[in-house]
Amino acid sequence: MPIVTLTVRKPKSSAFKTDVLESIYAALVAAGAHPKDKFHRVLELPAEDFRFDPRFPDLQSDRTDDFVLVEILLGVGRSIKVKKQILRDAMEALSRKGLNPENVMVCFQDVPWENISTGGGRVPHA
Repeated sequence: MPIVTLTVRKPKSSAFKTDVLESIYAALVAAGAHPKDKFHRVLELPAEDFRFDPRFPDLQSDRTDDFVLVEILLGVGRSIKVKKQILRDAMEALSRKGLNPENVMVCFQDVPWENISTGGGRVPHA
């Protein structure tokens, strides 16, 4: 049930957004997400609507206009070990595609299964 939201500054190419989404998606699937469980969205905002500190808390280099905020909603129950694996795999893939991992912030949000309806008002895991 991972739902992925990217927030980026305008303008970003389709290739940039695809590279980030594919890297995150591959890491999620490698960590056990179902390959068809793909629900992604991209919020592309003007600079005045997407503000961030260049170095907080301890970055090795400044964030640039290519900074990406990744929010991942997960059904509750993923261990810290699994989340670290997702992060490691995603950052390695992004690095291979030329994006500096220091420019990527990831926030996981665990959602109780009874709070998820995948369609039709059904709550299949409750």
